[in-house]
Amino acid sequence: MKSVLFSRFFILLPWILIVILMLDVDTRRPAAPLTPRPYSRYAARGGTRLPLRRGGPESGPGRGAEKRNQSGPQPQPKPQPQPEPPLPTIYAITPTYSRPVQKAELTRLANTFRQVAQLHWILVEDAAARSELVSRFLARAGLPSTHLHVPTPRRYKRPGLPRATEQRNAGLAWLRQRHQHQRAQPGVLFFADDDNTYSLELFEEMRTTRKVSVWPVGLVGGRRYERPLVEDGRVVGWYTGWRADRPFAIDMAGFAVSLQVILSNPKAVFKRHGSQPGMQESDFLKQITTVEELEPKANNCTKVLVWHTRTEKANLANEPKYHLDTVKIEV
Repeated sequence: MKSVLFSRFFILLPWILIVILMLDVDTRRPAAPLTPRPYSRYAARGGTRLPLRRGGPESGPGRGAEKRNQSGPQPQPKPQPQPEPPLPTIYAITPTYSRPVQKAELTRLANTFRQVAQLHWILVEDAAARSELVSRFLARAGLPSTHLHVPTPRRYKRPGLPRATEQRNAGLAWLRQRHQHQRAQPGVLFFADDDNTYSLELFEEMRTTRKVSVWPVGLVGGRRYERPLVEDGRVVGWYTGWRADRPFAIDMAGFAVSLQVILSNPKAVFKRHGSQPGMQESDFLKQITTVEELEPKANNCTKVLVWHTRTEKANLANEPKYHLDTVKIEV
């Protein structure tokens, strides 16, 4: 009986060993890798696992880092550059009249004005109608301009009386009418006679005028120059060769006025009645300002930037009484 059991045992022993070996190999296989869980601010703290929130916007990768960054100091946004204020327009009122040197004077003046930014030329003829010469000239000048005309009454053309009064007043009336129904843009008014010479620097000086600005004028009043006297940034007197007792002993080319001042004083004009020769500037400025309010320009009125040159009277002694040339030439 024992021999039979031993024989069967030895027969089954190899199969038992094979089964044991197979089980041992299977248990040594590497375990399947675990899928890493996404980070969550709801993860376990102190060894305690908390449930993760699924499907929300904060469950995406990198969201926790973004939240951590937002909790720190944030960079300040760069300030947006402020838009530059509009450049004030310079309105230059120029009275003119027919004479042999008229076109030459206007040509020199136009060549200067073309180099000045934001300038509007108001050209006023002393005539009952616009002349063809000035109309053609302005059409080719390439400048923003307005062409006006008004005649000087014959009784005011006598020597010693103020000139160009009606023409300057016509320019003032045009300015006031232009801006009466709209908000006036920044601007400066300047009386630019056509027999003067102007430095480009002068226009940059006058453009910052707040009310009334002043500066020296060369070759005027029988002197090399006339100028306001300035102390501590204020006008205290006048260096002039004629009537220093004038309230404003200054030439027409020696001041500029803010456009807002012109519009705020609609009755301020150049006077004919009661105005003495050489007093037009004073009579006009007394209506809009005082000496204490004047704004000195041109390095405290120590630089000459405009000259009262006056073109030499043309010598036409040999000009024939009647036109003899076969070609008509405009001069």
